[in-house]
Amino acid sequence: MTRVGIKRILAWLVIIIVVIVLANLVLGWLARRGPVQHVTVTTEQFQHGRYLTDAADCAACHTRPGGAPFAGGFPLETPFGTIHGTNITPDPDHGIGRYTSEEFFHALTRGEARDGHQLYPAMPYASYRTMSRADSDAIYAYLMNLPAVAQPNRKNDVHFPANIRTALHGWNLLFAGREIPPASSGASAQWKRGQYLVDVLGHCGECHTPRGALGQLKLDRTMTGNADLGRYAAPDITPAGLAARGWDAAMLREYLATGMSKRAVASDEMLTVVGLSTSRLSDEDLIAMTTYLLGDKAPAPKAIAMNARIGEGPAQRSYFNLCAGCHGNDGQGVPNVAVSLRENSSLREADPHNLVVAILDGLPVHDFPGIARMQDMPGFADDLDDAQVAALATWLRQRFGGQSEAVTEAAVRDLRQSRTKH
Repeated sequence: MTRVGIKRILAWLVIIIVVIVLANLVLGWLARRGPVQHVTVTTEQFQHGRYLTDAADCAACHTRPGGAPFAGGFPLETPFGTIHGTNITPDPDHGIGRYTSEEFFHALTRGEARDGHQLYPAMPYASYRTMSRADSDAIYAYLMNLPAVAQPNRKNDVHFPANIRTALHGWNLLFAGREIPPASSGASAQWKRGQYLVDVLGHCGECHTPRGALGQLKLDRTMTGNADLGRYAAPDITPAGLAARGWDAAMLREYLATGMSKRAVASDEMLTVVGLSTSRLSDEDLIAMTTYLLGDKAPAPKAIAMNARIGEGPAQRSYFNLCAGCHGNDGQGVPNVAVSLRENSSLREADPHNLVVAILDGLPVHDFPGIARMQDMPGFADDLDDAQVAALATWLRQRFGGQSEAVTEAAVRDLRQSRTKH
């Protein structure tokens, strides 16, 4: 073949590529424009859609603090960069105003927008995959009858190579279609309803299941906890994990309904989940969720053996100097001021991660559903060195949590150094 012939072939290839790119751009533009959709609902249908939207915890990721409901902008920090929740109000240019119910269902369960671009799996479509079409349509109808907010979507800050959206098709092929194994054993109607609420609508495993190097859920360790998504670790919520920390069904239901129980108070991201989702669910559905989390045959909660014989020492003096004023001389706590440390679930965690973070960073004011609240707790990173934090955490776990293993200085140092990353 002559040099002239090769040049012609190359020229035609370039033309073909340009035509394909332009065609995709035009098709994408046409898809983005599309007709504006209008949905009519009755009051009952609107209320039902709102209930399911709460159950699916949509507001947590699609409403930024101080922003309009569902108008997007909430930053989700991931190991691959920051992903911002999108506008899902009926705005036709920035929201879902041009989506049909079919396109909405496809985006929700397959992670593909109506213009064809792939959504990041921070949107839990891998968990929503088995959502019923009826529930999707009800959520769609509710969202489409909210006020439209013309707020542009914020640009994501995702690192290479995760910012190459085409690669997500490979991710989906490998991980998105996998069946989520149940976290407990059961077959009752309550258990099955709870499985749908927890694994599908509530997508609890997205935070409580550890992830692999590509961000995929490690489904062989469903609900066993995850320490990689934020400053605080999501704890083990398998039946065995819950029972080991002393949880029973009544305490768990109270916690999901109010954010408070004898075992713990909701904090960090879980406080948001309670406020925007679980506190708004019916008692029947909360009972179903606890039935699923613990199983039809719930294991007996492990008795907590507090150790009142721990002798005096620097750690105890740290407690009386820094903690006892709010938590009490014997860890009893003060309602609406400070949590009780006696039989506290966090002190019974095998991993002291969350306790150490609380000591270092402190905690903000907690406003729970209704009028209950807890005052803020100062952090002591500037007052205590690594050895002192380790000693205090060890003392707290041994005194109130029945733990024997000591917290290491290395564990404290690692969490202190990671403060700047969150």
